[in-house]
Amino acid sequence: MREVNGFLNIWAQPLEPIHPIALSALAAAVPLVLLLVLMGGLRKSGSVSAAWGLGSAFLLAVLIWGMPVRLALSSAAYGCVYGLLPIMWIVFTALWLYNLSVDTGNFELLRRWMAEHASGDMRIQAVLVAFCFGALLEGTAGFGTPVAVAAYLLLGLGFSARQAVTVSLIANTAPVAFGALGIPIVALAGVTGLDKGLRETWPAALASGATFALVQFLVSNFSGPYAADILAALASTVALVLFLRVWRPRGTKLGISSSGRFSGDPVVEQSEDVQSKKGTPERKGLSRSGALAAWAPWILLSVVMVVWSYFKFFQVAQISVPVPGLHNKIFITLYQKPYPAIYLFQPLAAGTAALCATLLTALTFASPPKSVLSSGLKTLRQLLMPGLTVGLIVALAYLYNYSGMAYTLGAALAKLGHFFPLASGFLGWMACFLSGSDTASNLLFGNLQVAASHQIGVSPVLLAATNSSGAVTGKMISPQNIAVGVTTVGLIGQEGNVLRSTFWHSILLAAGLSLLAFAQAYWVNWMVP
Repeated sequence: MREVNGFLNIWAQPLEPIHPIALSALAAAVPLVLLLVLMGGLRKSGSVSAAWGLGSAFLLAVLIWGMPVRLALSSAAYGCVYGLLPIMWIVFTALWLYNLSVDTGNFELLRRWMAEHASGDMRIQAVLVAFCFGALLEGTAGFGTPVAVAAYLLLGLGFSARQAVTVSLIANTAPVAFGALGIPIVALAGVTGLDKGLRETWPAALASGATFALVQFLVSNFSGPYAADILAALASTVALVLFLRVWRPRGTKLGISSSGRFSGDPVVEQSEDVQSKKGTPERKGLSRSGALAAWAPWILLSVVMVVWSYFKFFQVAQISVPVPGLHNKIFITLYQKPYPAIYLFQPLAAGTAALCATLLTALTFASPPKSVLSSGLKTLRQLLMPGLTVGLIVALAYLYNYSGMAYTLGAALAKLGHFFPLASGFLGWMACFLSGSDTASNLLFGNLQVAASHQIGVSPVLLAATNSSGAVTGKMISPQNIAVGVTTVGLIGQEGNVLRSTFWHSILLAAGLSLLAFAQAYWVNWMVP
């Protein structure tokens, strides 16, 4: 601790603790590689892998980067607290709503509605459930909740547990336009061995994806950001349902057996609790009142979230708390400024909005207080291990940032010069893998991308956008999203198997994005505004 650029009693992050910087970057990558190997290679649970990753990052931060032990402990503790509140708070309240809808029978009605409107075709169900419905949940709750809820719904439609989580993770990665809509179908083929049938299903994907993109563009440009994702998701769902009234995919339509599984669907071991909830779809169509009851919890959630965001209720009674012993005690050498550490306590954050939607749902369907409380306790039990994983992962992410290891990696990649656009997307990918958040990725490396763009003479808009897009491709392998995603389908402890299913999809998407960014930087730069 010393004086740096006029700031007293501050620790400066070393960008190059080992010479040359390439060796420093290799050292900084150790926790990431260890986390990936343990989860994906050795198939360890998310909590065990995250604990080893955090431990290795702590040792590197203290022994190689020279970070004071007190600062290392404070930054990890800060991240752990943030992982529990607000992240796990919104996951808890959103999954409480889901469990309440299951216990009251509304989720079974939603499953029947999905089965009725998806032609009994797995490819269409992947788009309708994982993309359309998942995008609606992403626009309201986020933080892994879309994966957990959509996966359970796919499970009830006949997907195996691993298929359901994999398809939901990949579809949730990029709920935008047509390009990503083909991905759930490709992923589904990879884990089932079934013919992709892309030529048979692209019209449905195009109808849904184009509608989503158009509505999102119009709302975000002419109304504002508050309801862009929610309205786009609702519009894409309606568009797909209407389109399927006049069009059906050619090829084999996979029926559902009496056990609730598709013929030819490989068997994956599931818990008795999961199996007991999978019933045979009703042949009789739902009435309008039944359909309204099926969608009511999620419509209430959407309305509450939009109103909550529009009137900025989340800012009411919020308190900014500087983290003792950490706030402005670290100097970011790369950006030449102190590193703030302010915990924003928001009692009326998005998680509280989801709680209001849960209580409104309980009142709407006259659920007994005992049933509501039982659903909440069940949710708490479900999230004990995922909560531990999320806390450890976010602690690792914060330690990675405050120690300077993340900035060392970024600075090393920035030295690629004119080839930097090829690595630009992977910076966002890495940040989102650690944090599970596109927002956190942009906060971490957004300035670095802009600075690098000025050095190599390309558009800062391009590299900043590539960072955000790269983060999207890393979300499907983020341990905290996977940990939450497996809670509802009986795969807790098998996060490594899920990571193996999504890893190469993530890498290929990030690589394709990087190639596109390189082309836009030098060959087709007219595409960049």
